[in-house]
Amino acid sequence: MTVLAILQARMSSSRLPGKVMADLLGEPMLARQVERLRRCRTLDRLVLATSTEPADDALVQLAARIGIDCFRGSLDDVLDRFHAAASGSGADQIVRLTGDCPLIDPGLIDRLVELHVAGGYDHSCNTLTPRWPDGLDAEVMRAEVLETAWREATLSSDREHVTRFIYTRPERFRLGSLVGDTDLSAERWTVDTPEDLALVRAVYAGLYPANPAFGTDDILQFLAAHPEIAALNRVHRRNEGLERSLAQDAALTKP
Repeated sequence: MTVLAILQARMSSSRLPGKVMADLLGEPMLARQVERLRRCRTLDRLVLATSTEPADDALVQLAARIGIDCFRGSLDDVLDRFHAAASGSGADQIVRLTGDCPLIDPGLIDRLVELHVAGGYDHSCNTLTPRWPDGLDAEVMRAEVLETAWREATLSSDREHVTRFIYTRPERFRLGSLVGDTDLSAERWTVDTPEDLALVRAVYAGLYPANPAFGTDDILQFLAAHPEIAALNRVHRRNEGLERSLAQDAALTKP
């Protein structure tokens, strides 16, 4: 069995353009995320999937510098880009990751892949029942299921959010879910806004110098000891981007 992880990223974020190249202790944020992903035991290969837009040339150059493969495809049809990045890889299982999660937990990804394979699921994630911090999101799917979604998905939200076609059809696909013991879903560790970036920079400054492999428990303890940092981005909600996409779909499909 071969497990391919695809990390999707672009420079043209609507709320924080260029965030994936934002400085994080002297390295681009995306490079810090890749550094963490390299600690995963279950990933055989990692590829960056970005767009053909000139602005994303910087990501291609970064991928070459840090030694990971890079694929370029459609900016807006992310499902097509993701599928094309996986095609021809020979991978049996595809892990989907997004480049705005510099606090991603390698051990959590390993647990998800192991649950997925052991359960024989079509798609597994840790977000169906959101109990993990926003920013630790990961998904894994069989390559054949990704192919099905690519062929059949037509809604713009399904093309943009890659796996929505799959996880909204539990009657058709076997869905696995990795649910946390403690509800940490109010924690926001993704980077979509300047406030998010400020929090992540503070976490790295506080933890990385002593322990570059700091984990989720370390972050929780750090934020508990520094409530002023934990409060930096509390004004934002989970899944704001998906909410916008669904609203656009609704507007387009109105009779």
